[in-house]
Amino acid sequence: MLVLETVLRIRREHAAGKAIKAIMRDLHLSRKVVRKAIRSPEADMGYRREVQPLPKLGPFQARLNALLDEDEARPRREKLRITRIHDLLLREGFDGSYDAVRRYAARWRQARRRDVMNAPAFITLLFRPGEAYQFDWSHEDVEIAGKPMRVKVAHVRLCASRVIYVRAYPRETQEMLFDAHARAFAFFGGVPTRGIYDNMKTAVTSVFTGKERVFNRRFLVMASHYMVEPTACSPAAGWEKGQVENQVQTARGRFFQPRLRFASIEELNGWLEAECRRWADMHKHPEQKELTVAQAWAAERSVLQPVVAPFDGFYESEHAVSGTCLINFDRNRYSVTAKVVRRAVQVRAYADRIVVRCDGEVVADHPRFFGRDRTIYDPWHYLPVLVTKPGALRNGAPF
Repeated sequence: MLVLETVLRIRREHAAGKAIKAIMRDLHLSRKVVRKAIRSPEADMGYRREVQPLPKLGPFQARLNALLDEDEARPRREKLRITRIHDLLLREGFDGSYDAVRRYAARWRQARRRDVMNAPAFITLLFRPGEAYQFDWSHEDVEIAGKPMRVKVAHVRLCASRVIYVRAYPRETQEMLFDAHARAFAFFGGVPTRGIYDNMKTAVTSVFTGKERVFNRRFLVMASHYMVEPTACSPAAGWEKGQVENQVQTARGRFFQPRLRFASIEELNGWLEAECRRWADMHKHPEQKELTVAQAWAAERSVLQPVVAPFDGFYESEHAVSGTCLINFDRNRYSVTAKVVRRAVQVRAYADRIVVRCDGEVVADHPRFFGRDRTIYDPWHYLPVLVTKPGALRNGAPF
């Protein structure tokens, strides 16, 4: 390929009236090269390959296209890495390099990308310290006590300092939502003035035009307790809480892969909290490059609203007590004190326990069980019954 100085000399001499044959003789170039230099706009003599040769990938091109088509249709969390696709081709006899597959996949995806003029544009969002946090859920696969389990993970992120908080739960119910907020605010050391959410049913009852929403009553009580203004995103507009959306992907790759194995969810959550602190210490703030996330967090903590007391986050329902001093709740049975047998009681379900009340008095308090068809007894609940039925002590189920 000609250097730029030679191309410019050819164009100048031809413009001055020098014949092509003379230029060929003086510069020892072919007529084809000289004509190309004269006709090239802006002295552009770069080589452009029109057909990409595929010496090793060619026989496997159809198979690779099929793999890429299948992968394109998969959900995001199930998509294959290019290293995995390369490995699948190797198993079928392909002996080419990973880079050849990677470059082909990049061209394949580029060809299917939408026209650049129609691509969505975004605006960078900036937040003042203490102004807002973002909240979202994700589903992750872990192993608890030797058994595979899909946990619901609450993600909370301070928008200014970018510090993250991650906690796993067995369910995605409202009492879990309340508990996640209480623990996140305790972790952050305070509360911002605004919370940004999607339109999850545990927070939003009705979605109207624009930003108008009807929030769940208990959710509004929690927001009022912490002095937080809740803001709901537009439907299918994840970029409005892009920080926590990105956090979901980051946490999945850094915390939950490969699959975590713990004896209990409590042990898992202790490890996750420690990892959140470690992540803040290790990573630079994306905008304030001279600070780590932990240093930016320390500066933001001073302007957060103080947490006077955690919100009493429970979900309440009414149940009848059976003749055996049991209530049915969430597919399990829990004992209550014998004096409320055959009466209606109120069950307050928290993230990790249930409290049973009758006429304002607590008549049972149990750790919460998330399996099914299990009976949880407290033998002291049956002590008054033993006065009239002492024989039950020998074979009574609570004992």
